Amino acid sequence: MFQGSAGAALETYRSIFPDFLIESIKIYDEASGSPGKVQIARVTFAEHRLIVIDSPIPHQFDFNPSISLFVDFHDEESLTSVFEKLSEGGETLMPLDNYGFSKLFAWIKDKYGVSWQLNLQA
Repeated sequence: MFQGSAGAALETYRSIFPDFLIESIKIYDEASGSPGKVQIARVTFAEHRLIVIDSPIPHQFDFNPSISLFVDFHDEESLTSVFEKLSEGGETLMPLDNYGFSKLFAWIKDKYGVSWQLNLQA
Protein backbone atom coordinates (compact mmCIF):
# COMPACT_ATOMS: atom_id res chain seq x y z
CA MET A 1 0.00 0.00 0.00
CA PHE A 2 1.27 3.40 -0.92
CA GLN A 3 1.38 6.31 1.49
CA GLY A 4 0.28 9.12 -0.80
CA SER A 5 2.18 8.28 -3.99
CA ALA A 6 -0.19 5.76 -5.62
CA GLY A 7 -1.42 8.21 -8.25
CA ALA A 8 2.11 9.13 -9.32
CA ALA A 9 3.13 5.47 -9.32
CA LEU A 10 0.17 4.53 -11.52
CA GLU A 11 1.09 7.23 -14.04
CA THR A 12 4.72 6.09 -14.03
CA TYR A 13 3.78 2.45 -14.58
CA ARG A 14 1.33 3.41 -17.31
CA SER A 15 4.15 5.24 -19.13
CA ILE A 16 6.49 2.21 -18.81
CA PHE A 17 4.25 -0.78 -19.60
CA PRO A 18 2.42 -0.58 -22.97
CA ASP A 19 -0.38 -2.88 -21.74
CA PHE A 20 -0.88 -1.10 -18.39
CA LEU A 21 -4.59 -0.50 -17.89
CA ILE A 22 -6.34 1.26 -15.03
CA GLU A 23 -9.65 -0.62 -15.05
CA SER A 24 -11.20 1.52 -12.33
CA ILE A 25 -10.10 4.15 -9.84
CA LYS A 26 -11.75 5.87 -6.89
CA ILE A 27 -10.18 8.98 -5.37
CA TYR A 28 -10.62 10.10 -1.76
CA ASP A 29 -12.84 13.18 -1.39
CA GLU A 30 -12.33 16.25 0.82
CA ALA A 31 -14.18 14.72 3.77
CA SER A 32 -11.82 11.74 3.93
CA GLY A 33 -8.82 13.68 5.14
CA SER A 34 -6.82 12.39 2.14
CA PRO A 35 -8.32 14.36 -0.75
CA GLY A 36 -6.94 13.54 -4.17
CA LYS A 37 -5.26 10.32 -3.05
CA VAL A 38 -6.12 6.90 -4.49
CA GLN A 39 -8.74 5.11 -2.38
CA ILE A 40 -8.66 2.06 -4.65
CA ALA A 41 -7.55 1.37 -8.21
CA ARG A 42 -7.81 -1.89 -10.11
CA VAL A 43 -5.07 -2.34 -12.69
CA THR A 44 -3.83 -4.98 -15.11
CA PHE A 45 -0.49 -5.31 -16.90
CA ALA A 46 1.94 -8.05 -17.92
CA GLU A 47 -0.65 -10.70 -17.00
CA HIS A 48 -0.95 -9.29 -13.46
CA ARG A 49 -4.11 -7.99 -11.86
CA LEU A 50 -3.53 -5.71 -8.87
CA ILE A 51 -5.34 -3.46 -6.47
CA VAL A 52 -3.49 -0.25 -5.63
CA ILE A 53 -4.33 2.03 -2.70
CA ASP A 54 -3.02 4.99 -0.75
CA SER A 55 -3.32 4.28 2.96
CA PRO A 56 -5.20 7.07 4.73
CA ILE A 57 -3.32 6.11 7.91
CA PRO A 58 0.45 6.67 8.24
CA HIS A 59 2.35 3.44 8.92
CA GLN A 60 5.79 2.68 10.32
CA PHE A 61 6.35 0.18 7.49
CA ASP A 62 6.66 0.42 3.75
CA PHE A 63 7.15 -1.91 0.79
CA ASN A 64 10.06 -4.33 1.08
CA PRO A 65 11.77 -6.78 -1.29
CA SER A 66 10.25 -9.87 0.34
CA ILE A 67 7.30 -9.32 -2.01
CA SER A 68 8.11 -8.55 -5.66
CA LEU A 69 6.22 -8.12 -8.88
CA PHE A 70 7.73 -10.70 -11.26
CA VAL A 71 7.47 -9.81 -14.94
CA ASP A 72 8.54 -12.10 -17.81
CA PHE A 73 9.71 -10.58 -21.09
CA HIS A 74 9.98 -12.15 -24.54
CA ASP A 75 12.79 -9.91 -25.80
CA GLU A 76 15.90 -8.29 -24.35
CA GLU A 77 15.07 -4.81 -25.66
CA SER A 78 11.77 -4.60 -23.77
CA LEU A 79 13.32 -5.93 -20.57
CA THR A 80 16.25 -3.50 -20.77
CA SER A 81 13.94 -0.56 -21.45
CA VAL A 82 11.68 -1.37 -18.48
CA PHE A 83 14.72 -1.96 -16.26
CA GLU A 84 16.18 1.45 -17.13
CA LYS A 85 12.89 3.27 -16.54
CA LEU A 86 11.98 1.50 -13.28
CA SER A 87 15.54 1.97 -11.98
CA GLU A 88 15.39 5.78 -12.24
CA GLY A 89 15.47 7.07 -8.67
CA GLY A 90 15.32 3.55 -7.29
CA GLU A 91 17.78 0.92 -6.12
CA THR A 92 19.26 -2.00 -8.05
CA LEU A 93 19.20 -5.16 -5.92
CA MET A 94 20.59 -7.42 -8.69
CA PRO A 95 21.88 -5.72 -11.85
CA LEU A 96 20.78 -6.79 -15.30
CA ASP A 97 22.85 -9.91 -16.05
CA ASN A 98 22.95 -13.62 -16.85
CA TYR A 99 22.60 -15.46 -13.55
CA GLY A 100 22.44 -19.00 -14.90
CA PHE A 101 18.77 -19.50 -14.03
CA SER A 102 17.97 -16.79 -16.58
CA LYS A 103 19.83 -15.44 -19.60
CA LEU A 104 18.83 -11.93 -18.52
CA PHE A 105 17.43 -11.01 -15.11
CA ALA A 106 17.31 -7.98 -12.82
CA TRP A 107 15.83 -7.19 -9.42
CA ILE A 108 15.15 -3.58 -8.52
CA LYS A 109 13.26 -1.42 -6.07
CA ASP A 110 11.66 1.52 -7.86
CA LYS A 111 11.45 5.09 -6.55
CA TYR A 112 8.12 4.26 -4.87
CA GLY A 113 9.66 1.32 -2.97
CA VAL A 114 8.00 -1.41 -5.06
CA SER A 115 10.24 -4.44 -5.72
CA TRP A 116 10.40 -5.78 -9.29
CA GLN A 117 11.99 -8.94 -10.66
CA LEU A 118 12.41 -8.72 -14.42
CA ASN A 119 13.14 -11.91 -16.34
CA LEU A 120 13.82 -12.87 -19.95
CA GLN A 121 11.83 -16.02 -20.71
CA ALA A 122 13.84 -18.88 -22.17
